Amino acid sequence: MGHYLIETTHTPEQCLADLDTVLEQSPGLLQKLEWGCRTGVHMGWAVVEAPNASDASRQVPPGMRSRTRVVGIQRFTPDEIRALHVK
Repeated sequence: MGHYLIETTHTPEQCLADLDTVLEQSPGLLQKLEWGCRTGVHMGWAVVEAPNASDASRQVPPGMRSRTRVVGIQRFTPDEIRALHVK
């Protein structure tokens, strides 16, 4: 399983509709999403586990997917960073 950052965006006018959509269609994702809406940044972010980016994307309600970016993410250990300098 990989880790993926889900970043979804909407306009202020779409805000409540997107929140309702996630509540109704993806309650599991709702528990993971952090939102910037109250500070005027109408975006949501979540880190999810999935076998691939396509499966991660399917956690987002269909009507929001065109406004969503899914990025594979990983952590680096100090040794991995040092090894990158050797290459």
